[in-house]
Amino acid sequence: MYLRNCWYVAAWSKDVGRELKAETFLGERIVFYRKEDGSPVALENACPHRKLPLSKGNLIGDTVECGYHGLTFDCTGTCTDSPTQRGMTPRRAVVKSYPVVDRYRFLWIWMGDPELADPDTIFPIPNFDDPAWGKTDGGVMDIDCHYLWVCDNLLDPSHVAWVHVSSFAGAGTDHEPLNIDRHDNGVVVSRWIEGRPPSPYYAKLVRFEGDCDRLQHYEMCMPAIGVNKSIYTPVGTGGYDKPQVDETFVNISYNFMTPIDEDRTRYFWFQHRNDHAEDQAISEYMNDGARMAFLEDKEVLEEVHKGMKNPVTPHIDLGLDAGAKAFRLMLDRAIKAET
Repeated sequence: MYLRNCWYVAAWSKDVGRELKAETFLGERIVFYRKEDGSPVALENACPHRKLPLSKGNLIGDTVECGYHGLTFDCTGTCTDSPTQRGMTPRRAVVKSYPVVDRYRFLWIWMGDPELADPDTIFPIPNFDDPAWGKTDGGVMDIDCHYLWVCDNLLDPSHVAWVHVSSFAGAGTDHEPLNIDRHDNGVVVSRWIEGRPPSPYYAKLVRFEGDCDRLQHYEMCMPAIGVNKSIYTPVGTGGYDKPQVDETFVNISYNFMTPIDEDRTRYFWFQHRNDHAEDQAISEYMNDGARMAFLEDKEVLEEVHKGMKNPVTPHIDLGLDAGAKAFRLMLDRAIKAET
């Protein structure tokens, strides 16, 4: 069901501190905290004695004490104290530990074989530390649907014409042909829309007036990372093989889907732009607009999940689903190879 030997976003780094934080990812219960030196820890959230969540216990220094009988575990999951029978700690008094890394303002977790956890394979974000690029604060929300429905949505440039009418829609988003490209780690669905007005959301952000050439770049990378790139450039300067000009505005929306279980998804995002780097008002405008659009998606996707989980009649696919189907096939092959 899930690809496990990979990095998932578990939280915004700022949201994990010196408290026991209970979460569920990929159907596994996990407790997060930070050691006294600030480094993050993730353990199975269940004492091996009677499976009381360790998050119901106490953080003592860098160890977690179970709130039932005091079994205490260090950051590797090893039991370091058993007060009711000191000197006779059960050999099986061990909890699973997960590799975790802080990067790009996120806390990343490795859900598979810890021996394979290489931080260098965390999804790269170009220009993240470039002061010329502006970043939004981003956000997080839970969506009551399977994570692959969110992935489908983020490989579908056409839905904006109906779901995001007041923000990302615009001439050409409903019928212009789509290109599909595959690479080693994912799929890109894209199109250039030429000589049309900018969408309402971007009209306030572009550096020029009048019509534009516009790129919709919808990319999904394994395990479930969406990269939505929007390029707005003066008419006649857009195209796959054309260089950017001084007026070109680029915004990249990074979207990280972490399955909670088969019915729920934790959705993280932020936007990265090549202009207005220090303009907080622009960042807030973009963040508010993105959150509004994602709430529109949430409403649709939760209903899609209900309908697809309990169908009365069979569903059909359209041509616009080709990118999503290609990604699902790629992911399915990777999961089978892993197992």
